[in-house]
Amino acid sequence: MAVIGVLEILGALGLILPAATGILPWLTPTAAALFVVLMVFAAAFHLRRTGEGPNVVLNVVLGVMAALVAYGRFIAAPL
Repeated sequence: MAVIGVLEILGALGLILPAATGILPWLTPTAAALFVVLMVFAAAFHLRRTGEGPNVVLNVVLGVMAALVAYGRFIAAPL
C-alpha cells in the first residue's frame, strides 16, 4: 500500500513539475500515461476487495483526467 501512495505522489509531481519548469517537458505526457496505467491497476485492486467497489469511481475519474492530459500533450498540443 505504501508503494502505491509513493507512486501516486511521484505521478502527481511528474504531471506538474516538468511542464511548469520547462525542464524535460516530455515527461508530463509520459507521467500522465503511466498514471493511467496506475489507475487501472488501482481500480482492479479495489474491485477485487469486498466492499470497495465505490472507490473505483475516483480511480476512473483520475484515470480519465490523466488520459486527457496525455492526449493533450502527446497529440493535441505537443510541447
